[in-house]
Amino acid sequence: MEEKIARLKQEAAEVIRKHVDSLSQLNDIRVQYLGKKGEITSLLRGLGQLSKEDRPRIGQIVNEARAQLEALIEEKNTQLKAAELQQKLDNEKIDITLPGRKAWAGHLHPLTLTLNRIKSIFMDMGFSVEEGPEIETDYYDFEALNLPKDHPARDMQDSFYITEDILMRTQTSPVQARTMEAHEPNSPIRMIAPGRVYRRDDYDATHSPMFTQVEGLVIDEGICFSDLKGTLELFLHKIFNENIGVRFRPSFFPFTEPSAEVDISCVMCHGQGCRVCKGTGWLEILGAGMVHPHVLEMSGYDPEKVSGFAFGMGVERIAMLSYGIDDLRLFYDNDVRFLQQFK
Repeated sequence: MEEKIARLKQEAAEVIRKHVDSLSQLNDIRVQYLGKKGEITSLLRGLGQLSKEDRPRIGQIVNEARAQLEALIEEKNTQLKAAELQQKLDNEKIDITLPGRKAWAGHLHPLTLTLNRIKSIFMDMGFSVEEGPEIETDYYDFEALNLPKDHPARDMQDSFYITEDILMRTQTSPVQARTMEAHEPNSPIRMIAPGRVYRRDDYDATHSPMFTQVEGLVIDEGICFSDLKGTLELFLHKIFNENIGVRFRPSFFPFTEPSAEVDISCVMCHGQGCRVCKGTGWLEILGAGMVHPHVLEMSGYDPEKVSGFAFGMGVERIAMLSYGIDDLRLFYDNDVRFLQQFK
């Protein structure tokens, strides 16, 4: 019996030390020798068949063998787990000398950047930012702005009509009319209205059926054309640069009188004449004028007591000139190579 125990112990130890390479193999050995039906366990169960004299001595030898095998298995288990961890570390280790992976972060669209700059400049001058619906009534888009149904100026704006009296707004001027109606009659207003507008137009390098516009309105007692000029000159010097030239040319808009087109010296050639400015040295940038008395009256204001000026500009045009972009469609094509430049 003692020889059998010694042989089993030696056999198990040799297998564990030399032939077990994984935790699953080690578990198989544990079951083979120490499991419920294992060989060492069977020896313990057979102690009852021994004489009373041999039973204590053989029982002690079997228990010692069992304890030695358990210790050997635990030692091997620790070694295998350490080796497994080391292999995992070797396979998954990070080489800190390699360049890091670039984290792709979102950023604002160039039109949003430009619009934010415009809003910031006017807010610094005390203007509020007002918003209105993009689906507008014919009344607010035209009639409230001195363009009745038979007015010839309506031919200048081919519109997206939804019904006979509902359309996609062609300008953000309706926000001005709505703001005036919401105020007490003859109360001061200083506001800008940014937003998308819609017109039937070709989609090419300089035109789009949808674009972004900012219109402004100032109403108070004693407002005159010099206030308009001073406000717009200050804005243009801030949005472009202090040295840019500004000029006002007489023009016509149904909702202002007198009206003016505002030009800046070409940002590409600095007024020397180039392809962008068609050799003139000037670029048209926005329209403006003194608010027409009929527009004031339509919104409950008395043109005998107050006066005001209004202006409007395209955000895309300012962005194109600011960033040197020659194709408006780039703003809407969602080409990541283009958009990544504006961080």
